[in-house]
Amino acid sequence: MDIRPDLLQSLKALRLVIFDFDGVFTDNTVLVSQEGIETVRCWRSDGLGISRLRSIGVETLIISTEANPIVTVRANKLKIACKQAVEDKAHAVLQACKELGVSPTETAFVGNDINDIPALKSIGLPIAVVDAYPEVLAHVAYQTTKQGGYGAVREICDLVFHAKEDSLEMLGIYLA
Repeated sequence: MDIRPDLLQSLKALRLVIFDFDGVFTDNTVLVSQEGIETVRCWRSDGLGISRLRSIGVETLIISTEANPIVTVRANKLKIACKQAVEDKAHAVLQACKELGVSPTETAFVGNDINDIPALKSIGLPIAVVDAYPEVLAHVAYQTTKQGGYGAVREICDLVFHAKEDSLEMLGIYLA
């Protein structure tokens, strides 16, 4: 796989990666028991990817429209800050940048649905999972090869990590 020079520069410049939750960390499926308890499915190896980013000083954050204890539990397990019940994701993204002292141009946002478009347009590196809704794709600089909930988060973390470490060839990625 080849990577464009401008995408490589954006990856190397990243100091913050912000993720949507549903459809990115999950496969967008929700299981509801007869008691009304919701469960979702996440990819276990995402945690090692997040740890790698933390090890090189890249901040991570989850911003979700939903207010759901599942998001809190997963965020806590991964040691990621989390903002929920967010109606305006672009505002929340820019606020997070300000709070962390990170330029929006040094920020990536990973989304999958039309409510993510304003956030994708507000930062330097907009990313979508491969199974994102078609309207989202016109607004992204990179689309994962893995689906949401099936390793997309880990793919992004590994991509950022190896770009910053100048070792993308370990992923089979070369400069175009």
